[in-house]
Amino acid sequence: MPSNRHLTFFHAPQSRSVGARILIEELGAEHEMHVLNLKAKQQREADYLAINPMGKVPALLHGETLVTEQAAVYMYLAELYPERGLSPAVGDPLRGAYLRWMVFYGSCFEPAVVDKAMQRDSGSQSTSPYGDYESVLRTLNAQIEQANPWWLGDRFTAADVLWGSALGWISSFKLFPITPALSAYLARFQAREAVQRAQALDAELAAQQQQSAAAEPASKA
Repeated sequence: MPSNRHLTFFHAPQSRSVGARILIEELGAEHEMHVLNLKAKQQREADYLAINPMGKVPALLHGETLVTEQAAVYMYLAELYPERGLSPAVGDPLRGAYLRWMVFYGSCFEPAVVDKAMQRDSGSQSTSPYGDYESVLRTLNAQIEQANPWWLGDRFTAADVLWGSALGWISSFKLFPITPALSAYLARFQAREAVQRAQALDAELAAQQQQSAAAEPASKA
């Protein structure tokens, strides 16, 4: 890993990469931000597809190292700043659970929730990558019940940034049942200064993009 920790962060407001922006704030990570306008489909332009052929955010460039995929971005960022303690190190008893839940989001939770929202048949348990929605829901709710105060117990980690961001977003669209335990967890997460700071900055960025879009027809007239 390069000794220089400065990186380029490819981001779009009001997207899945908001959580990565929160993590950058939590870490105080050295970065420059390259902002994409998803409504203008900048993520599908050739310049960005050369960065991430999937046309998704977030993405990171660190030296010559490219990192895409949400969980990988979170884990790379957290390990780039080990002194912040947001990534359990090899040999730490929390590391197994940490890795499990970082991967569970993209491999099981989001596909199950999207299939459920789209009313798509996930197929049989033996062929579905996540089994079935009910098993995912039951597994996740059991973890939420014991997330006190944080996802892995007393210690705040990058897993909290991933799950706090994702569950807040998905719950706002009523795609996941809101239990008292989830409400309490999200309240603790939302109270963090870095979360509030990142969300305020992101709201400002989204407003700027909306203003630019509104002004564009007048400029062409």
